[in-house]
Amino acid sequence: MPALGCCVDAAVSPPPYAFAGWDSTLPAPPPTNAAAWSPAHSAMLYRVDGWGEPYFTVNSNGNVSVRPYGADTLAHQEIDLLKVVKKASDPKNSGGLGLQLPIVVRFPDVLKNRLESLQSCFDFAIQSQGYEAHYQGVYPVKCNQDKFVVEDIVNFGSGFRFGLEAGSKPELLLAMSSLCNGSPEGLLVCNGFKDVEYISLALIARKLHLNTVIVLEQEEELDIVINVSKKLGVRPVIGLRAKLRTKHSGHFGSTSGEKGKFGLTTTQILRVVKKLQQYEMLDCLQLLHFHIGSQIPSTSLLADGVGEAAQVYCELVRLGACMRVIDIGGGLGIDYDGSKSQDSDISVGYSLQEYASAVVEAVRTVCDRKGVKHPVMCSESGRAIVSHHSILVFEAVSASSHDSNQISSHELQCFVERLTGEALADYRNFSAAAIRGEYDTCLLHAENLKQRCVDQFKEGSLEIEHLAAADGLCELVSKAIGVSDPIHTCHVNLSIFTSIPDFWGIGQLFPIIPIHRLDEKPSARGILSDLTCDSDGKIDKFIGGESSLPLHKLEGPYYMGMFLGGAYEEALGGFHNLFGGPSVVRVSQSDGPHSFAATRAMPGPSCGDVLRVMQHEPELMFQTLKHRVEEFANGDAGSIMALTNGIACSFNNMPYLAAADSCRLTAAVNGGNNVYYYCDDESFGSSGDSVVGVEEEQWSYCLA
Repeated sequence: MPALGCCVDAAVSPPPYAFAGWDSTLPAPPPTNAAAWSPAHSAMLYRVDGWGEPYFTVNSNGNVSVRPYGADTLAHQEIDLLKVVKKASDPKNSGGLGLQLPIVVRFPDVLKNRLESLQSCFDFAIQSQGYEAHYQGVYPVKCNQDKFVVEDIVNFGSGFRFGLEAGSKPELLLAMSSLCNGSPEGLLVCNGFKDVEYISLALIARKLHLNTVIVLEQEEELDIVINVSKKLGVRPVIGLRAKLRTKHSGHFGSTSGEKGKFGLTTTQILRVVKKLQQYEMLDCLQLLHFHIGSQIPSTSLLADGVGEAAQVYCELVRLGACMRVIDIGGGLGIDYDGSKSQDSDISVGYSLQEYASAVVEAVRTVCDRKGVKHPVMCSESGRAIVSHHSILVFEAVSASSHDSNQISSHELQCFVERLTGEALADYRNFSAAAIRGEYDTCLLHAENLKQRCVDQFKEGSLEIEHLAAADGLCELVSKAIGVSDPIHTCHVNLSIFTSIPDFWGIGQLFPIIPIHRLDEKPSARGILSDLTCDSDGKIDKFIGGESSLPLHKLEGPYYMGMFLGGAYEEALGGFHNLFGGPSVVRVSQSDGPHSFAATRAMPGPSCGDVLRVMQHEPELMFQTLKHRVEEFANGDAGSIMALTNGIACSFNNMPYLAAADSCRLTAAVNGGNNVYYYCDDESFGSSGDSVVGVEEEQWSYCLA
């Protein structure tokens, strides 16, 4: 560390109190060894090989690559994520899709691979352990209710008898509609609190030959099921959710245990059985459901809970119920940080195969001991199915740090000449300590000097230039002795409340890394700050226990990705500051030159769209503003047209930061006196060579 004494004048008394060689006192940055840095170093730095396995890697160009078929992906099938973002965001006149960032990139091939992997692991466990029934999963649509996600799951899972789980009336409606195109054996599991309308819908689904099971969450729901089924003339299939004693202690286990939010106690289960016997409907009870919490950390906890549930299942068989399905609920976790830890809410200590084997063994052991026929095995693994297939990509737009500007010797001398009294004494003490090499003492006097300057500024006796000089002096000392805060604030074109609500709400961590330039060594560390006017709109915690993220110098577009966020984030996102959701592009692997084809693109909600959510009427708002323009534009037709066109453009654009030339609305007169504002980009909303189903402009014109 260079001595601070070399940068102060040997004579402590003023004048001139000038620093000799001011710039040379800053410690030289460590060598970057940029030539030795490789994509493999970045993969290790950002833990990609941990949380990304087997779907994400860093390619030789330093970009994140997606492996759509997991471990079975061939080298030529890997998809360069940067190329996808370029295709999605480039203007249409240059071959792009013209979508604005932020953008969610969906990979249905990854979704399909997750379904196949889950089924394969259970099939292997069943076969290897001699289990005498099959596995068929259901997808809980609450994880991601997007139309195309649900349709893909039903389509990809039809050969596995894959079904859906619903927890509300709208979810039930979409599940009923979707399963009309799925496997007839696929289960439609009806969870959640229920009223007459909900149960009526579920029974109508049985009339439509959907394999519907009404799971009792509350004891009183049974009376509604009995009454409505008689009125509709439908024999229901009933399940019940048991409150197990096994409890998951982590954050995601708060709904488990005897005091959990959902389910029936053993006493309530016995009353349900008795009532069904009274109504001669005990044969309708066919499914046992339970849930010990999401992100189950270990197979030992899993086996304990499943074993307890299997005991309840066998007891229901003994009591005369025609049981045939055990639904182990959700809980199959994913490794968000790659640590494979059993002691973390964001990791799990098992593989997919180990999970399936533990479940099968626990059920088989109990049933064999009780002499009960092995039940059909069902799980509701939502997070594990959809998390990997979706990537949120956003752009860093600027960066700032707390560094103060360096000041010249002349500026320093002017600053010192304004000091009086105790402030001047602090400067003398600072200079003397610097010469002696007493760095801690030097920093103490510098901080005292800074505070006295702040006090003088508040009193009006010190000008702002001199206050800045005091800041610069303290920053110099901090850097020289190694206590300066090197963390930058990276401003990103994103709303954390809208796109990563679990981070804000419950502190859920997701892998966030640059998606390119990974062949370069990061030169700084930073936190991410979003566009919202809210102090919580920042990300200052990252996987691995880090409070900052390694970043590169912002030179040109700098794209970052949030991974493993396909579950819950889109459904939970709100409209804080009226920032709507991101654009969406759906990408499939192909044998084309770039290994992918964009099969669907959807622009994010416009300003007009998000205003409608809050009951505003954009068309009326536009008319009000147009009349205001006409009132104050002094009759200048050109000015009126330009201003009105700009307002119309704002209603139609996304709320996020955009390029200056993104507005392409033009005014035209329609025969009479009505003026319309429309988009003059002919390719907007049309289909390109590699994309189908691009949505039309959501507000194509305004009546002026």
